[in-house]
Amino acid sequence: MSERFTCRAYLAQPVPDPVIRSIVNVAKKSASWCNVQPWHVVIGSAQATERFRQALVEEATNAPEVDSDLPFPEAYLGVHAQRRQETGFRLYEALGIERHDRERRASQSFENFRMFGAPHVAIVTMAADLGPYAAVDCGGFIASFLLAAHAHGIATTPQAALARHARFVRSHFGIGDDRKMICAISFGHADPDHAANSFRTSRAPDAEIMRLV
Repeated sequence: MSERFTCRAYLAQPVPDPVIRSIVNVAKKSASWCNVQPWHVVIGSAQATERFRQALVEEATNAPEVDSDLPFPEAYLGVHAQRRQETGFRLYEALGIERHDRERRASQSFENFRMFGAPHVAIVTMAADLGPYAAVDCGGFIASFLLAAHAHGIATTPQAALARHARFVRSHFGIGDDRKMICAISFGHADPDHAANSFRTSRAPDAEIMRLV
């Protein structure tokens, strides 16, 4: 848990299929309400991911508005805004981007749609008819996927940004309307020399997240 981090720059080296299957076989052991296991994941090979990357960049450029299956937050307020801003500032600092440099900040943000150069992407969806608790269950699957990948030496990037274009993503991969897109997980081998991978996000102190009674 302490060693895993969100990767923002990847090497082109693909992940062997047996490793990908092993990661999923660990993640699928996640708990779910009544064991319904509402998750499903479509994983792109290196070639399929590159085709998707090119198509997604075009879509995000020409249609920047949100078209998600699940509602995005209308705003981040209070401590949640502070935590979000801190992460952004620390990333920009690592990359040498000044806070007033909106052009470079926007360019870095757009790297989400290039999936930071990752050779693979996993599209996580849930059964549309099961409601919000299925999304909670999928969160458990996603967390397990991230940890299982790290245990295999594979870096990951959970990405809500791609869910901004959920309808396009589902159409690209032939995912039906009976499913809702939760997020994407880009993954592969981290580029250890890239500045974007040199910082780590902080965690709130116990007093902010827990109350013992």
